[in-house]
Amino acid sequence: MNKLIIGALHLNPLIGYEGYLNYENILKKALLDLKSFEDGGIDMIIVENNYNLPHRINETEESNIMMELLLKDLTKHSRLPFGISILWNDYKSAFEIAVRNNLKFIRVPVFVDSVKTSFGDIIANPEDVINTRRILNAENILIYADIHVKHAVMLDQNKTLGYSAKEARSKGADGIIITGQWTGDSPNLDDLKIARNAVGYDFPIIIGSGASKENVKQLLECANAVIVSTSLKEGELKDKNEERNLKPYDAKIDVHKVKEFMAEVNK
Repeated sequence: MNKLIIGALHLNPLIGYEGYLNYENILKKALLDLKSFEDGGIDMIIVENNYNLPHRINETEESNIMMELLLKDLTKHSRLPFGISILWNDYKSAFEIAVRNNLKFIRVPVFVDSVKTSFGDIIANPEDVINTRRILNAENILIYADIHVKHAVMLDQNKTLGYSAKEARSKGADGIIITGQWTGDSPNLDDLKIARNAVGYDFPIIIGSGASKENVKQLLECANAVIVSTSLKEGELKDKNEERNLKPYDAKIDVHKVKEFMAEVNK
């Protein structure tokens, strides 16, 4: 796996959520962000319902319908490959949308680690994730699975990161995602080394939060790929103790920040 940079395209609030305006407004902002990612040299895109707050474990049908319509419009305007993440853990809908739209991968926040979140406990069921992919004839769609995921507390406090990494690989993930504790927080470098030793050097590790032009080279010493968004948006960071997201949904991706980030990656 080459060193890949995946731009996270965070959609504005979708139908049924606070902040929703209309489809055209969401698409216009998403197309601007997509262009900035593409012009800046990003390799792939992951589309995410990041600002549908408060999150649900399984997303609403009307939101998923809108998300798929947006994806169709976005992919028409881009040469880049796409993936999808439907928060909080709606992997069935993600697979369904991915199959219909020839997406490359889905992100599964809860795969082998059961966690407590602010909107409920989520029990890991990797067998169901794999069975869902098989039933939907989606074996060509990769599963990038978080371990010790951000914004959550492990229900098994004794389960180590290394064990989770090995388990995710053995249960069928195609790559593991390592995050910090919250959006915009980078992973601990020691954690990355633990994960790498656990899964070996032939298995993809993806940075899932906190990558910036200042740390991306260091992060990529242990990782194969980076999912990035927050550090590439315009404006100043919010206080992490007050907001789940460190940038508001109307903060656009800044093409100059993307180019600076990619320049560091390509050095």
